[in-house]
Amino acid sequence: MTGCPDRTHRRPLRGRLRLAADGWIHGICQIPSPNCDERPADESPSLHLFPPPACGRGRGGCGDGGSVTPSQESAHHLKTPVSLIVLHNISLPPSHFGGSDILKLFINTLNPAAHPLYPALARLRVSAHFVIHRNGLLIQCVSCRRRAWHAGVSQWQGRPRCNDFSIGIELEGADRVPYTARQYRSLNRLLDCLCRHYPIDAIVGHSVVAPGRKTDPGPAFNPSRLKTPLRVTIKIGA
Repeated sequence: MTGCPDRTHRRPLRGRLRLAADGWIHGICQIPSPNCDERPADESPSLHLFPPPACGRGRGGCGDGGSVTPSQESAHHLKTPVSLIVLHNISLPPSHFGGSDILKLFINTLNPAAHPLYPALARLRVSAHFVIHRNGLLIQCVSCRRRAWHAGVSQWQGRPRCNDFSIGIELEGADRVPYTARQYRSLNRLLDCLCRHYPIDAIVGHSVVAPGRKTDPGPAFNPSRLKTPLRVTIKIGA
């Protein structure tokens, strides 16, 4: 598997992340997954800069750094952009952390012989826009302009096919294993970036949009650790 340069793996996230017009956050690790496709025409997530609002949750305000103006980042015509963020967890093998098998799954190079569960998994074609490892390393696998294959059969507030209008974030973890402080820090920087550029109105757990089928990110996830604008609804448990 082609990885990110060592300097990218070692470098902590600092300041505000910048989302480019192509849907990629440049300056972080990128391992593109082929498991994605175009969003429906009326769901194209056109880049749109929202003014940084007062933060009603979490500690220390929303994100880091000063305000950003449209002159500093590109803004594009807003049609019907993505409005939902779905949080997942994943560990391969289950409840084992620190390996590269999550990314191998997303780029279709998982070795079926490496674990008894892997023959079935290796046939899947799945992905997420972002992965956050236990050490806080943030990796982007799919452009936000494209549809990652993360939510499966799902619905949010009566709208089916959440992949069409959502961004998927995978946290390396398990339902009942506490997430790390570094993961929450990286997640909050990522949420700050996404909420500034897209009209995100909800952050939900996978279990919320696929009840009875999925349980992640599980009871170990602490939604009070999130720093989000007041406009954003948070619902993690089903």
